[in-house]
Formats: sequence, C-alpha cells, structure tokens
Amino acid sequence: MLLTGGLKSLLPHVLRRIIRCNRLSISNTSGMAEGYKQANVVILHKSLADDFEKFCHANDGPLPLLYRSQPGDRKCPSLSTDSDIRTDCLQYRRYEHGACTGSLKSLKEYSEQLKDMVTFYLGCSFSFEKAVQKAGIPIRNVEQKCNVSMYKTSVPCYSISMFHCNLVVTMRPIPESKLEAAVLATSELKEAHGAPIHIGDPGLLGIQDLSKPDYGNPVHFHPGDIPVFWACGVTGVEAIINCRAPLAFTHSPGCMFITDLKNDNVRSLGGVPQVHCISQDPLHFSIVSAEAAQKIRTLETLIGIDPGERGILHLQRQGELLRACLAMSHAGSVLITTGFPTHFSHQPPEENDGPPGALAIAAMLQALEKQVAIVTDQRAMDLNKKIIEEAVQLGILKKPIPLLSYQRESADSALMFLCENGDPGRPRFDHLVAIERAGMAADGNYYNARKVNIKHLVDPIDELFLAAQTIPGVTTTGVGDGGNELGMGKVKDAVKKHIKNGDVIACDVEADFTVVAGVSNWGGYAMACALYVLRCCEIHERYLRRALGPPRTQNRRLWLSALPSITKEEQLLKTLVQLGVRSGKTASLEMEVDGLPFYNTHSLMIEKLL
Repeated sequence: MLLTGGLKSLLPHVLRRIIRCNRLSISNTSGMAEGYKQANVVILHKSLADDFEKFCHANDGPLPLLYRSQPGDRKCPSLSTDSDIRTDCLQYRRYEHGACTGSLKSLKEYSEQLKDMVTFYLGCSFSFEKAVQKAGIPIRNVEQKCNVSMYKTSVPCYSISMFHCNLVVTMRPIPESKLEAAVLATSELKEAHGAPIHIGDPGLLGIQDLSKPDYGNPVHFHPGDIPVFWACGVTGVEAIINCRAPLAFTHSPGCMFITDLKNDNVRSLGGVPQVHCISQDPLHFSIVSAEAAQKIRTLETLIGIDPGERGILHLQRQGELLRACLAMSHAGSVLITTGFPTHFSHQPPEENDGPPGALAIAAMLQALEKQVAIVTDQRAMDLNKKIIEEAVQLGILKKPIPLLSYQRESADSALMFLCENGDPGRPRFDHLVAIERAGMAADGNYYNARKVNIKHLVDPIDELFLAAQTIPGVTTTGVGDGGNELGMGKVKDAVKKHIKNGDVIACDVEADFTVVAGVSNWGGYAMACALYVLRCCEIHERYLRRALGPPRTQNRRLWLSALPSITKEEQLLKTLVQLGVRSGKTASLEMEVDGLPFYNTHSLMIEKLL
C-alpha cells in the first residue's frame, strides 16, 4: 500500500495507475494532484443521457459538465490519457431502482452492461483547493486529513423530465477575515462549481446539524470560522436516486476521477466579488460585484445632499443603502410603512414626502416578483387605498398592493401580525421598510420637526419594528431626512446633537439599516435603483438563485420599466395634490415636496439617480 505523503504532487496519470492497481490507503482524493481538475462521475443508460445532460446544463452550479462519453466508451480523451472509467476511481456506488445496492472498487464485472451506458464527468470542488490555499486560506478538511463535509439541502434544483432533486453542497469553514479572498479564488473556476452559493447559517439551506453530514466527514471549526457552502456534484447522485433507473453507477462521494487538465482556464463572472454581512441572526452574508457596489455607493452619495440645511450629513452612515438593499434582495416578502401626519390642523394631515418613495420601492419589488404589502394608520386607509389605485392607473404599480393596518390589542399583537399564529419560526415578512414614517421618541410620543406632539394621529407601527428585532431572519430598514422618522433610532445620538429640536423629536426605535437622504422620497428612489443594479449584477444574481436554473436576466426590461421616472413621479405628485396631501415644510398644495419645487429639484434628482 502507498501512503498519502507525496500524493499531492504526483501527476494525474500516475495517480490513476496507482488507483487502478488498488494500492492506496486513503478514503478520498481531496488534496491529491494539486492544481488539477477532479471530476464527479455519473454512469447511466443511454436512453436517459440526453435528459441528464439537459439537467446538468440547467443546474450548472452543482453539475458543470466536463465531458459526456459515447455509449460504452471507457475513455475520456479530452480529459485524460490512458484512462479507464471502470477502474480509475477509488470507489464506486451501484444504484438499482433508486437504492444504493453496493460499494465497488471496480466496475469491470459490469463491462457488458456498460456497453449501453453513458459516462458523465462533472466538475468538483476538490479542483479549487489549491487556488484557495494559494490565497492563504486554510482548507480545514485537508488539515484534518478527512473528506469534505457534504449536505443535502432543502433547495430544489431545476427539474428536467424524470431528473429532479434538491441541491447538495460542500461546506468548508473559512476564517471570517478570509471570506472575500475565498470567494475571489473560486468565483472564476466555473468548472469547479465557481463561487459559493451561501455563506453563513446552515439553517437557511435547510441543514439542521453541521456535525452530521449526509456524505463525507464532519470537519471541526476553528474560532472565527464561518461556514461557506459550494454547490456539489453529489447533486447528480441524488438525481440518480430519484429517477429510479434500473441500473446506474456513480463515484463514491469524495472518491473522484482525476483528470489531466490544469485549473488555469478561468472565466470572468462579471467583475470582482465583494462579501457583505446582511444579518447577524441568523448569520448571513451576501455577494455582489465591486462595480455594482460602487454604483450603489454613488446613489447613496447623490441622495445625501442636505437641501434643507438641517444637518443630516451628521446622520449618514456609509454603506447602509447597499446593505439594506442586499437584505431586501434576499427577502421573499417585504412590508412597507409610510405616513407622517405633520399637518395636524389639515385634513388629511399627511405630507407628500413618503408615499412616492414607498411606491417606488414597491414597484421594483413587484417587478422582482416579491410579495409586498403596505401597513398604515387606520384613519388613513381610505387615502392610501386611493393613492394605490391611482398608482396602478398611472402604471407605477403593475397591480394593487395589499393595504393593512395595525392596532395593539395585547402584548403579543405585533408578533401575531408579523408571524403565522405568532410563531417566530414562521414570519410572514422577511424585511420591513419604514420611509418617512413618524417614529416614536424616547418619551413615547411622536413629534413633527417643530416639536409638536402628533401621537393622536399615529398608530403604533413602531411595535412591528421592535418585534422584528426578536424574530430571526427578519431585517428592517428606516429611511428618513430629519431623525424623527421610524428607524432613525440607530443614529439618535447624532440627531440629538446636530438636528434642531433633536433632543425631543429624535426617534428612539432602531432599524438594522438606516438610509439618510436630503428628502425621504429620494431614499425610496435610490432603493429602487439599487435593487435594479443588484438584480442585473451577474455575481449577485447567481448567488440569489444558488447557481440553479437559468440566469433570470431575461426580465431586465420588466425591471427597467419599474424604475421611477420623471413622468411617473410628476403624475403621482399631481394626484397627491388633488387628494389634498401637502408639502411637508410649507403645507402648500403645489408641485413641491418639503418646500422644494418638483421641477429642477426633485426631477433633477430622479434624472441623476437613473
């Protein structure tokens, strides 16, 4: 028997010869033939081959197809010289009608059956291990001399004919300081599964216990390590099990076919990736290209001017727009709230900053096929219903949005509103957005900028944001322009110090992300634009869909049409004027918001953002 010492430096054809002679005392090929591609293997009847090839192309994250053989062909000339698929894997598995009926060292006894079977060679993450190590990142399973951990997830692959299954992933513990380097090292190696499909809490993939992998061995974490998940070719094994073919063979997980191809053919995936944390509970990181991130930072800079000279520059926190929109991009269902009844002596008392920005966010969320609802004050339900109806008529929204109200009836009212039967494990919404929504001050009251208490006009929607802090997986964003808006509690110290009347009016309720704009509507417009930028980012879009199914960029025209425009916002503001909704600063029923004229101020901002 040969020991493992020098296997990492042996050439592939030498290793295959040693494996063929059954002279290795190892259980997997991780760390062997460093820098060369390894392959998962699936062998099935020729009648199933065309559909399986389509299944691979439809799910090329877990199943990057390196080579498909002709029926009965034992060799793969484009991948290796002198190979024989019957003998050149460390170990094989036999499947009959979906059941694993044996582990085999060789397939020679099935030579007759193999004449009518086709072999698929699929990329493997072992191929990128050398690139990861060269980037200064430890591979824990190689350090611990064990197989990589592999897990079945609850994430369905894109089905083709009889081939269907959930995604299987590999997991590698990566130091948090090295996450971006790990993504960069693997993102261009598409034939080795490319960039990770998830970083953070395994529960978000439906994995309950990392100490109990479905395949491979458990790998021990070092302090500061984060679980990072890559799509895995063992997904093909699950597809074979589910299709219940009379006879099929695969490699045994971790026992790969080693090719003669070096990992030097990289493919750009649309720029340099960045990693951003978007949630601490559960821990969740997202990926975006540096180019897309920079565009969103530019949007944030554009809206950060202070036309009212209120001192909002002191409230701004760089990068909040990007993180808020990344969190929203991952959300399936979003709840939006707006409404600031600053004009307490008028009917309606609402100002016209807030609703346009809320509808701009809602329109983009609709285009991205997310569930979206609006919650507002009970007394303002009729007004908001009319605004939504007009937004549909104007083409801002493609369909009406559910309109909700919230009242505190008991101690758990907020939890009952946000979750099915009040169960924090079953939230109805993944993300809450407050834009120009009156926020509760430290004394429990609600104040306009002039320090007038308007509590009698405001329903306690703040309680939903407070409750969201206790629900794992639910994140929140506050958009404001003065510090007294819901969510601005995150910057309340700066509000008290730098904003007029801030010691009284500052909102005490925090959001996870705080977007500060010169006018809150601008924050809504910027969020719509940022969501569009993210979905058009190839790196982020692949991460969202877990590298499964076709890219969804064919909907780009629909997303583009959902962006705010000068024409749409002009028509909406005219509608608000007709409904008696006034400018915040002046209470005038003119084409202005916060005392600033629509033409050449708001229209110019929309133009710049677009």
